[in-house]
Amino acid sequence: MESKKQSPPENISELEDSYFEVQAYWGMTKHMGGLRATEQLVKLCHINQDKHVLVVGCGVGVTPCYLAKKYGCSVVGVDLSAKMVERSKERAKREGVEGMVEFRVADAKNLPFEDVTFNAVICESVNAFIENKPRALSEYVRVIKPGGYVGFNEVTWLKTPPQELVSYLDRIMSAGFLTYEGWKELLEGSGLKETIALVYKTNALNQWISEVRQFEFLDFTRAWSRYLYMLIKSPASRKFTKEALSFPRSILSLFKYFGYGLYVGRK
Repeated sequence: MESKKQSPPENISELEDSYFEVQAYWGMTKHMGGLRATEQLVKLCHINQDKHVLVVGCGVGVTPCYLAKKYGCSVVGVDLSAKMVERSKERAKREGVEGMVEFRVADAKNLPFEDVTFNAVICESVNAFIENKPRALSEYVRVIKPGGYVGFNEVTWLKTPPQELVSYLDRIMSAGFLTYEGWKELLEGSGLKETIALVYKTNALNQWISEVRQFEFLDFTRAWSRYLYMLIKSPASRKFTKEALSFPRSILSLFKYFGYGLYVGRK
């Protein structure tokens, strides 16, 4: 059993001041809609025990471990961040699914897998952070088998946001969120058929509840302990936190402008 006490890495002072570096060290990642959205995406992609699933942008391994435990399928999770992959492996060991999941460092735009390898490819809050989105989608399509599914959950603009809000999110997260039409066009342009595009509104409270459902109490205590340590030891994390807290007033009405969408297509 993994010890609850974890030693911080020696090179924390070298932590980069970026959204994903901070999240990777913190040990928690999230997506809109939480576990309920993941479950719906799983159903739309027809994932069950017999499927071989690729999770692109696996973060700290929450979804891959969940799929292995609940559905009994074999799962591969990839992430561009080596720290995220390390956290994912820790979670798989902690949850007893090491033999059912595999984690690798990989770029969504250049997946290290043969053609027609998987039955489904899913990703949650990933494509918004990829500049060349069509290239990533073409890779997802390449590695799934005929009849397989590509499904993703992405933040979706519901109405035109203030430019100051767009600039803030781009500065802090380097995120390129699209409208419903934009994500749907991207999905259909990948060559997939039988496409489905569903958009949902939410609010701050519902989103917070959805995030809480995804994690255990120890996940939160570990994460906040790491974060406090990170603020003390890492100049980069202090810089990032200060920048993140310099938000525009329009962020208080953030959920007036965006929700999330589930986008699925069949090869």
